Amino acid sequence: MKIISSIDELRDQLRGQLRTAFVPTMGNLHEGHLSLMRLARRHGDPVVASIFVNRLQFGPNEDFEKYPRTFADDIEKLEKEGVYVLFAPTERDLYPEPQEFRVQPPSDLGNILEGEFRPGFFNGVTTVVLKLFSCVQPSVAVFGKKDYQQLMIIRNMTRQFALPTEIIAAETWRADDGLALSSRNTYLSVSERSEAPTLYAELQAVAQAVRDGNLDVSMLEKKSMQKLASRGWNPDYVSIRKRSDLQPPTADDLAQNEPLIVLTAAKLGVTRLIDNLEI
Repeated sequence: MKIISSIDELRDQLRGQLRTAFVPTMGNLHEGHLSLMRLARRHGDPVVASIFVNRLQFGPNEDFEKYPRTFADDIEKLEKEGVYVLFAPTERDLYPEPQEFRVQPPSDLGNILEGEFRPGFFNGVTTVVLKLFSCVQPSVAVFGKKDYQQLMIIRNMTRQFALPTEIIAAETWRADDGLALSSRNTYLSVSERSEAPTLYAELQAVAQAVRDGNLDVSMLEKKSMQKLASRGWNPDYVSIRKRSDLQPPTADDLAQNEPLIVLTAAKLGVTRLIDNLEI
């Protein structure tokens, strides 16, 4: 595996490749990330991964400085997966001058849910992804469904900018007890890790209630929030939305069996976890 930090060197290395499959990450790789590498290989060749902790998507009181960085272990895992190139730019490599040009997602998608509780987050995500796409010029790129809103925004951005990259969605990788794998899971204490699967269990309960015919969306959301709070969580949202655009479903949508998804974000101690489940 070649480890490259320079954009020019990366472009030289990939020149002439027409089926490059790309998996962008922020490192601290776990089995969920590695499953993305395997999915990428099924859709293209060679596979290129990136590791870059993107300052632009962190708020002023978020965990940029303490975000887990495990570069040596990450290299070993990627080599075992047969990744061809690891693009690991420094901030100076990727942002040699202040990144004054930014991508601004539309407010009806970018300022809801995660965008409401993390202002500017998707501005930072879309800006770095667009720049990484420009560097790698992939034929396909793989993103996980755990970050469902992010996946939708990147897919829409790619389409509207007519980028020659197909966005592939990967199913959420879970531990045996249902907890969605996340780099931030390492922040959890032993007792918090035991409690953490409750978040997915709550999503399952909400989804099952909808399948059973309970269409009082606001009441289901409220009860789920209350249950999490009673167990020591600090929930930001539990929200039932349309899969197509992440807008709240209308009565007509519910009557016509519009495909839905329930999404949640909640803090357990100092650790903020997100998850979702298609209904």
